[in-house]
Amino acid sequence: MGVFVFLPLVLPLTAWPIARLAEQHLHPRTATRLLTGVAVVMAACSTVCLGLVMVVGTAQLPGNPPPDFVRGDPQPDGWSDPEVRAAVPYDEVVGKAAIPALCAVVVACARTLWRHGRVRRHAHRALSGLPGTGVAVLPDEVPYAYALPGGRRDRVVVTTALLDCLEPAERRALFAHERAHLAARHHRYLLAVQLAARANPFLRPLRTAVSYTAERWADEEAAKAVGSRRTVACAIGEAALVSRGTPLATLAGFAAPGPVPRRVAALLGPAPPVRRWPSLFTSVGLAAWCAAAGTAASAMSSANSAVKMVLILRAATPL
Repeated sequence: MGVFVFLPLVLPLTAWPIARLAEQHLHPRTATRLLTGVAVVMAACSTVCLGLVMVVGTAQLPGNPPPDFVRGDPQPDGWSDPEVRAAVPYDEVVGKAAIPALCAVVVACARTLWRHGRVRRHAHRALSGLPGTGVAVLPDEVPYAYALPGGRRDRVVVTTALLDCLEPAERRALFAHERAHLAARHHRYLLAVQLAARANPFLRPLRTAVSYTAERWADEEAAKAVGSRRTVACAIGEAALVSRGTPLATLAGFAAPGPVPRRVAALLGPAPPVRRWPSLFTSVGLAAWCAAAGTAASAMSSANSAVKMVLILRAATPL
């Protein structure tokens, strides 16, 4: 196993180049799916890595069996045997540090899931007195709009303050944008990369990139539905000047905080080409293949380390 068990912790750095290039050169749908997949796999592998190192770190905790064990002893104290320790990436500092690090990852991910569920429940509860239509218009003086997923209760939430700021054509663009978020289940992509960034801070650039590409994906779908890219661009610009965003980062919104000028500029230009995978002979293609190679290496390294750790534990703990 050796030092290769630590590779998944740093291999997310190979995905950094693809984050910005995918925003600029790939279709938003392709970029969102690609970056989310890379982030989820790398986050899972780095978490497995922390778990394996934590298992090694438990050998350092006070009260563990001493190294001079007898194989015939009924207690599974072979984990402290020098031969077993030599077969794992034994390091006193790293092993002990992995224990609180893995606990922090679990707590951060659990907190993110709990907050996501709480905001959705509170939002649905607040709308329970309104008609069960797909659009909920709230008489609020604060302008905002967002897509609220809920299975059969998917709804677009918008306030009268924001609708008053938009022209009729821009309102149609707003509703088309939010419906595109719901149809493509963008909240799942956003939640996945949010959890991935909690598991490994090196994946934060991918979280930022997916937040942008998901909005661009909805922008393009809205432009198709409305039939005018300029109308959608104007609506986004108007809403960004007055809107406060969404109540949670994993909920997609029409004027979500971020690079709104880039979204407007992209809509004022030609539509992005629909291409499922970039060519290797381009900058974005080379970055994508490097990210894919890093993801594959991370998966193989963590799988190999996990299998070896299981075999070592079985040999060290005969019971």
